[in-house]
Formats: sequence, C-alpha cells, structure tokens
Amino acid sequence: MNSASPLPLSDVFAPRSVAIIGASDDPERLSGRPLRYLLQAGFTGRIMPVNPNRQQVQGVPAYPSIEALPELPDLALLVVPAARIKEMVLACVRCGIRGIYLLSGGFAEIGPEGEGQQRELHDIVRAAGVRVLGPNCLGAFNTEARFFGTFATSLERGLPRTGPVAIVSQSGAYGQHLAYLAAQRRIGVSYLITTGNELDIELSECLGWLVEQPGVRVIMAYAEGIRNGPGLIRSLEAARLAGKAVVFLKVGQSEAGARAASSHTAALTGSDRVFDAIARQYGVYRAHSTEEQLDVAQACARGVWPRGNRLAIVSLSGGAGAHAADLADQQGLDVAPLPQILAKQLAEIIPFGNSGNPVDVTGQAVNDLEMFSAALRHVAESGAYDAVFVFLTTVPLARALAAPLRRAILTATENVRSGRPIVLSMAADPDVIRDYEADGFFVFEDLARGVKVLGALAHFGRSFNRPPVEHPSPAPVGTAISGQGSLSEATAKKMFAAAGITVLSEALAHTAGDAVAAASRLGFPVAMKIVSADILHKTEIGGVLLGVDDAPAVAAGFDLIMQRARRAFPGARIDGVLVSPMAPDGLDVIVGTTRDPVFGPLVMFGLGGVAAECFEDVAFRAAPVSGAVAREMIAETRAARLLAGWRGAPACDVDEVARVIVALSEMAARPGGRIQTMEINPLRVLPQGRGAIALDALAVFDSEAEARHGADQLLGEQA
Repeated sequence: MNSASPLPLSDVFAPRSVAIIGASDDPERLSGRPLRYLLQAGFTGRIMPVNPNRQQVQGVPAYPSIEALPELPDLALLVVPAARIKEMVLACVRCGIRGIYLLSGGFAEIGPEGEGQQRELHDIVRAAGVRVLGPNCLGAFNTEARFFGTFATSLERGLPRTGPVAIVSQSGAYGQHLAYLAAQRRIGVSYLITTGNELDIELSECLGWLVEQPGVRVIMAYAEGIRNGPGLIRSLEAARLAGKAVVFLKVGQSEAGARAASSHTAALTGSDRVFDAIARQYGVYRAHSTEEQLDVAQACARGVWPRGNRLAIVSLSGGAGAHAADLADQQGLDVAPLPQILAKQLAEIIPFGNSGNPVDVTGQAVNDLEMFSAALRHVAESGAYDAVFVFLTTVPLARALAAPLRRAILTATENVRSGRPIVLSMAADPDVIRDYEADGFFVFEDLARGVKVLGALAHFGRSFNRPPVEHPSPAPVGTAISGQGSLSEATAKKMFAAAGITVLSEALAHTAGDAVAAASRLGFPVAMKIVSADILHKTEIGGVLLGVDDAPAVAAGFDLIMQRARRAFPGARIDGVLVSPMAPDGLDVIVGTTRDPVFGPLVMFGLGGVAAECFEDVAFRAAPVSGAVAREMIAETRAARLLAGWRGAPACDVDEVARVIVALSEMAARPGGRIQTMEINPLRVLPQGRGAIALDALAVFDSEAEARHGADQLLGEQA
C-alpha cells in the first residue's frame, strides 16, 4: 500500500494541470472533445495531450507517451479503448500520476469478464494510492476553474455558466442531460461529476466534497444504488448542517434487497423504503422526475427558505384556489384560516369574493388591479403566512393587461419577496415569465408544480433548523445472514428487560406439570407459547395459546403446543413452553431493528401483530435515534392516530413507545455489535402513564457464539 496521504479531491476536480492520454486532433471525436472544451473554456492550467502520432493536437504541443511528459500532471484523462486502459494506468502509476479519469466503458457494466478487469484495476490503483473517477463515466467539469474533463455532447450548444447548483450522478448520460436542461432554464451549474462504475471515487464522497465548496448552494444527485451508506449519511448531514439543499433522484434497487428475511422487520426492509427513510432523516428532498428535480433545484438556488409551512393562496378563480388548497394539503402545507384582522381588511376591498383562505379575488381583479394589488399586499405583509401562492390564469397573456398586472404584483410584494417564497401560476409568453423570474418570483403554468416547490422549500426550511443528528456508530454492514444465531424468546426478553423494557412475569415449563404449577402461581387465565430459538414466528405453527383458564386446559395445552412444534420443525431445539399471565388490554405495535447491508443498523416502528406486514405501514431510521426522532417515526404511521386515542379510546403511552424505540436503536448501534435483527412484536401499549409491555421478543446475531456472547455482554452492561 502506498504510504502517501490520499490525493485531495480538489486535485481531481480542480486540477492545475491535465494530461489527456489518447487525445484526438479531431475535436468532434469523443477523444478530441475534452481538449476542445478545455481550450474553449480558457483553462488556465497546463494541458498536455499524449498522442504518439502527432507533434500537435488541436494546436497544442503533444507528447508521444506518458513517460515523455515534461511535468507531472495533477490529473490524467484516459480516452483510450478499454483494452489499453490497464497499460495506461500502469504507466500513470509508474510516473507518479495520482489522479485519473477512466472515461472508457467495457468493465463491470458488461458482465463477469469486465468485472474481473475492473477488480484488477482497483487493486492496482489502491496499492498505489491513486484516485480514480470511473470507469464508464463522462468525467467532470468545474466552471469555476474553467476545467472541462469530459466528452459530454451536452456542451455542444455552449459551455454552462457558473452558479450555485452542482450535479453528481452515477449515470454520465443522465448527468449531462440534467446539466443541459439546467442551462436551458438559465440555472448556473458550477460542477458536474459523473462517477460511473465507481471503481474508487463514489457518489457519497463527491457529494461531501461538493458540500465543502463555498459557491454551492444546491446539489442535484442521481443514483441507481448506494455503495457506501455510512459515507452518504455523513455527507447528507454535512449538507443539512451547512444549509445546502440536496435534491435526490434515486432509481433501481439497492443491494439491500438481496438478503433473506428472518423476521418481520427484515422482510419489510426493502431497499427503496430504507433509502426513503435515510432521505427523510437527513433532510434530503427526494424527486421522482427530472422536471421535479430541476424545479426544486431552481427554487432552492435562491436560498430563500420559509420559516414554517403556513401557505396563503390568492386566486382569480375560486375553483383553482380550491385545487391549490388540495395540492397544498398533499405537500404538508397548512392553508390556515385568515387572522381576524386580515379577513376584515380583505372583506372591505373585495366586493364579491371570498375573504377566506384561499382568497378568491374573482375575475373582478382584471377590471380593478388596484383592488387586486391591495388584497395581495395585505396578505403578503400580514406576517401570518410563510409563503404565498397566486393563481393568475391567462391574464398575463392579454397585451393590454400584462404590464399593469406586473406593476400591481411588484407593488404588492415589494417589501416581502426578497425573504419569502412567492409562486405565480400563469399562462404567459416566455419573455413575461423570464421578467417575473428575474424579479424573484417562482413561475409555473401547472399549479401542482408550483405547490410542490413550495412544499420542498418548506421541507428544507424545517430540516435546516433541526439540531444535529447523532451519527450511527461504525457497526458492521454487509454481513450475510447465513450462520445466524437466534436467542430464545425468554433470553431475548431478559436482554430487553435489562435495557429497561417492561416484560411480564413468566415461567419456562419443561413438562405439563411444570406448566400447571407455573399457571397456578401466576394466576389464571394464562398465555402459553413455544420457546425455541429455531422457531421465530410461533403463531404460524399454532405455537401460542391465549386465555387458558384452568389446570387441565394448561396441561392439555402444553402437550398440544409441543406436538405442533415438533411436527412443524422436527429438528428444532425446543426449550419448553413459556407460561405468563394474560396481558392487560392496549394497542399492539411493533418495534424492531435490522442491519442493512448498505446503511448499517436501522430501527423500525409500526402497527403490531400481523398488521406489520399486511399494511407495511412502518417508519425506519438509521440507528441510534433520539427521543425526538422516535416521535417523528411514530407520527409518520397510522398507529399515531390510534395511539392518540381513536373514537373515544384512551390515549396511549407514546412517551414509553418512544423510549423503547430509542433503547432498541442504541442496542443495535453498539460499536462492534453483531446483532442482525431484534424485534418486539407485539409491544402492548397501555393508556397514558402506564407504560408498555414486550409480549414477544426476537433477537438474531451473526452466529450462535455471537448470540451467547452478545446476550451476556448486553445483560452485563445493563446490570
């Protein structure tokens, strides 16, 4: 392993000198475009084309080989066929070049043979301490440094202007597509980084570097899979704390989906669900289309964040106002009623409209723009709302009205638009829309797009104001589930009880006589359950009996449960039957953890029992979590309404549920921990102030030895 310190990414994405290996004299060829773009941009560093057949390439002195270069470049762009890549990489390593772009395809993306070649390259550069972007990528550009290390055809129509937006994309084609569409919208893009197959440099590291660049305010990211979950989490949290918006479009299925389910929790942990939870936890806005990604990024580039989610709607159409209100509700925006003073002011100036929220100024506004302007000013300056949505229909298309309407809107918002998001929804000529955008408004023809942008801005406003998220500890990721070791229910409950989680008094019976004695001591009626580390889901085999109310029934029940267990799992190790008193009434929820192969330990909450998988109404977060985050998880699920007291039922002890979520999350995230999954299902939640009881428990470790050691260690820590 090379002992030199890692090459800073600044040398990779803002190099002072560049060698282009395989540079073509034809500026239209892919191998000629990087040099063409560097010259066109006025790159101030030294450019050294390598071409053994020419003394000059596109007018720049060329060199016959890498070894013949007059100085060591910060970066080498390899634009040679895949068959020659290894040879060129070895030459770069011998010469001491420590930054390389591999722009060629033909590696892991083509199958096993390409995967083998890519692994070989990885071993070479890893041993040499060389940083590599690609292969199978379009390279990168940095408009601040006038550096364009790419053959992207999107630059044919002109080089982009610099600005507050950066793009990082695993797909080169999508990345350049996004950069081109951003330029069409006059969005300044300072960086485009395409990571391709990610032999070395991967998306999360690039995202973290972009966060550190002072001119970047918004990062658009595109990924098909995440290779470094903890690294991505660190970068996303850095972006959030720096007040920089990350607008992510994530497609495809993560490697997390390949693991076999060993409990309800693991079965529910689909890759997309996990990524969605991470995005929510760390303030990412997840876009689901290119248009949405661009809309949100363009709005975020202004850097104006609402202080809350209260939205005022002013509309020339009552129907459109109602539609906007429905859309706002879907985005979590609060179309709050008008304050009394504001309602009175509007009632005095709007002759026939509705002075509620939405504010319907009616078509009369076309004849009386002063009335419209006054109404809009009252709403905008009231201080009662964090953002304003204005529906103008096709009025801006009327030539006689376009200019006076614009003056009326500018006058009404002159004191607030620099610090408060205002969306205008209209049909208008492109030059009219550009003028409004230059004045600081967000303009959309489609109401839904405009409201969605306001929802995104409110999302970032909330996210940036949250306290720092505790980073997950470096618990292992990517461990396969084979060779796992499960604790029995009785041992798992002891482990949870040691962490302060309430369990019922119970006894393990090895014979029918033991069961009868235990039931007599605990009091009838009782619950009876098979106890075996090899049988994770007891209900499915008939291994649970409830409400057993006398000694004969207990004795018969013991024999029945044992018969069912042996029939369903002939080779299972059976410890006996657990006898416990019947639990008091309450609401059943599930709290669990799993170790995701990409993101590490996760904690989950949702409705308990069979509802956990039937409705898939669960919330995930990276572990550990705080009490506040635990309450956010609860609030995201349908269980929240039931816990609050539904149809006259008493409110449940939500504080205790949050405490259990926190406790399991901390156990899952222990440094060096080998817990694959834990689950309490159900956790019976009692009325407010009376706590919650773990009625069933599951804990799975990496191996039998880890199960024994882990349980002893956790019990010892809590003793």
